[in-house]
Amino acid sequence: MTASTQTPIIPIKSSSEPPAVIAPATDIFTARATRFEQLATGHTLGDWLRFLAVISRTQHDALQKLPVLPLPTADALQQAREHRMPPLPAQHWQRDPAWHGVLRQLATTVTPAAPEAARADLARIATLPADKLEELAERVLHTELYGDDAALLPYVGAALQVLWTGLAQRVGAGITVLDVLGVCPCCGFLPVASIVKTVGETANLRFLHCALCNTEWNLVRVKCAACDANDGISYRQLEGAGVKNPEAMRAETCDSCKSYLKIVYTERGGVDPVADDLATLALDILVDEAGYARAGPNLLLVPGNG
Repeated sequence: MTASTQTPIIPIKSSSEPPAVIAPATDIFTARATRFEQLATGHTLGDWLRFLAVISRTQHDALQKLPVLPLPTADALQQAREHRMPPLPAQHWQRDPAWHGVLRQLATTVTPAAPEAARADLARIATLPADKLEELAERVLHTELYGDDAALLPYVGAALQVLWTGLAQRVGAGITVLDVLGVCPCCGFLPVASIVKTVGETANLRFLHCALCNTEWNLVRVKCAACDANDGISYRQLEGAGVKNPEAMRAETCDSCKSYLKIVYTERGGVDPVADDLATLALDILVDEAGYARAGPNLLLVPGNG
C-alpha cells in the first residue's frame, strides 16, 4: 500500500440521513479534560480524575503539534470502504514514530501534576529506547494491559490515542461501518463505551466510541457490541444516596457471551464516554462480581491498578 500526505476527498452523505460514522471532534481532548474536572468535584477519586484532566489537555496540545503524517491513498480508502475494512488498522498500520515524541512530551508535561507514586514511572519513559516503546505499544494495541511495566501503559495508550485520533480526523466520516459491528470502522479497535445522542439528526441513536481513535459508529440499541446478540440484554446502574445521576451511566450486560459495555446518556448532562467510564469504576466492580467481563478497554486505566 502506498501512502500520500494529501488529505483525501471523502464523500459526504446527505444531511437528511444520520451518519453511520462520526469522526473525532477537533476539541475531543479539551472537552474530555473539562468533563474530568467536572466529575472530580466531590468524587472519592477526585485527585486521580483531575490528573487525567491534565493528561487530556496535554493530549490536545500534542495533537495540535502533530506533524502531517502519511494517510492511505484515496484508492486505498475506497478499497477499504468497498471491502468493509478499517483503513487505519491498529494492529497492522505502520505507525509513525512521531508518537514517541508525543509520549515523551506528555510524560514531561504531566509530571508536576502526577501523584508521587507515578513520577518514577513517568521519569522512566524518557530513558526507554525506541524498541522498548514499540514493544509497549504492541501490548496496548493488542489489549495486553498487564504484566511488567503495566504502570507505563496508560501513558503509552494516551500517546497512541493522539496519533490515531489525528489520523482519524483527517480520514473523516466517509468510512463504511464494518460487517463486524463491535469494532471501530476506522482502526478496528474495540469500543470503550457507547453513547446515546440527543441532538440533531443523531438524536436517540446509540454510537459506540472507539477507545483508540475516538471515532464513533452507530449500533442499534439493545444489542450486544461483543457478540451481536439481541436476547439476554439487561442494564445495571449504581444506586445510593451518594450516586449523582445514576441513570447517566449504565452497564449493558449480555447473558449470551457474559460481557458488558457501559452506555452513557447525553440527556443527563455534558458527558464523555472515556471520562464518565473512569468516574464509575464502582459500576465495573458491581458488574464484574455478577460474572460479566468487560468487552472493551479504557486505555487510561490499568486494570487492577486504578
